[in-house]
Amino acid sequence: MTYQFRAVLSPCIGICNIDDDGLCAGCHRSGDEIAAWPMMNDDVRLRLMEDVLPRRAARREPA
Repeated sequence: MTYQFRAVLSPCIGICNIDDDGLCAGCHRSGDEIAAWPMMNDDVRLRLMEDVLPRRAARREPA
């Protein structure tokens, strides 16, 4: 029997706290995105990790 393993990508860095803006302080995902993460396909995860989350992180950085 052959098992097929798949890497589940996650931006989680272990700082799990939803801030006042509704985003996690560590990974910048919304609560809905965190909940849906296991059901997302890798293409959707990669788009979030490469495009959406970095933009959110940049907006949250102090000026």
